[in-house]
Amino acid sequence: MLHRFRQPWSDRRAERVLGALSSLLLVLIGAMVVFVMVKAWPSFAHNGLGWFGSGGSVDDQLTQIFNSPADPAKWDYTIRAWPLLYATLLTTGLAVIFGMIIAVLAAAFIVEFAPEPVRRVLEPVVRLLAAVPSVIYGLIGILVIVPWVGNHLISTERKESVAGIIQLNGTSLAVAVLILTIMIVPIMIAIVVDALRAVPRGWREGAVALGVNRWRALWTVSLRASRPALVAAAVLATARALGEAIMLSMVSGSVGWGPNPLDGMTFWFEPLRPLAATIVDNAEGLSVKPFGQTIYAFAAVLLVSSFFLSLAGSAAKQPLKKYGVRV
Repeated sequence: MLHRFRQPWSDRRAERVLGALSSLLLVLIGAMVVFVMVKAWPSFAHNGLGWFGSGGSVDDQLTQIFNSPADPAKWDYTIRAWPLLYATLLTTGLAVIFGMIIAVLAAAFIVEFAPEPVRRVLEPVVRLLAAVPSVIYGLIGILVIVPWVGNHLISTERKESVAGIIQLNGTSLAVAVLILTIMIVPIMIAIVVDALRAVPRGWREGAVALGVNRWRALWTVSLRASRPALVAAAVLATARALGEAIMLSMVSGSVGWGPNPLDGMTFWFEPLRPLAATIVDNAEGLSVKPFGQTIYAFAAVLLVSSFFLSLAGSAAKQPLKKYGVRV
C-alpha cells in the first residue's frame, strides 16, 4: 500500500487534481463576489446613482445609518460616498504617478548603470521592501512622519486659517501619498526590471552600434518595448494601493473630507479617508444590518475596481508577445 503512494502521479491524474483545485478556487472567488454583492445591494438600491454623488457630511450620514431604528421599514440608507471615492482616487492616483517615475528611474539604474556589486545588493533589498507588512509603514508614519509634518511643515497660521472647518494635525494627504508611494514602488521596480531585461539584447546593441549612448538606447528602445509592462506595473500597483487599509487608516486622518486643490499648499495637509480605511475604521458596526450593508457596498466598489484593474493588467501584457518578449 505504501509503495502505491510513492509512485509518481501520471500526467492525467495530476491534470485532474490541479484542475479540481483551480475550479475550487474559482468557485470560492465567485462565491465571495456574489456574497459581497448581495450584502451590498440594499445600499445601492436605496440610493441609486446618488450613492456615488456628493451632498452633506458622509461621516454624519454613516452615524445616522448606524443609529437606524430597529424597525427594518425605517432603516436609513442615505449616503453620498463621493468624498470617500474622491479620497481613494486621489491617494491612489498620486501614489501611482510618483511611484511610476521613481520605479522607471530606479529600474533603469539597476539594469543599465549599476555596478554588479551594487546590483546584487539592490535587487534583494527591493524585493524585501515589497514584502514588508503595511502596518510597519503605518507605525513609522504615525509615530515619526505625522508628528514631524504637524510640528514643522504646518504653520500655526495655516492651522488657524481652517480651524473652523477641519483640523490640521499632520495626518494628511501628503503623508498618506508619501507612505503609499514607498509601499508600492518596490513592486513596480521589480516588474519594470524584469521587463527591461526581457527586451532582446540585440535591440539595445543595435542602437548603440548606430552611435546612440546607453541612456538614449534605454529610453528609445528598451523602455518603449516595455511600455505594456510599465502599464501592467502601474495597474498592479494601483490594485495594491486601492486595497490598502491599515496604513491609510493610521496616517490619513480618517475624516470623510475631500481635500480641495484650490486651497493651495493647505490641500496637501488636509485629512481624508479612502474607502478601504473606512471599512477598517467602521468594522465594529457590521452587526448593525443597514450599516453593515453600507460597508459591504464600499467593499463591492473596491472589488469591482480591482477586478477591472486585473483585466487591464493582463491585457497590457499582450502586445509584447508579438515581439517574442516574455514579461
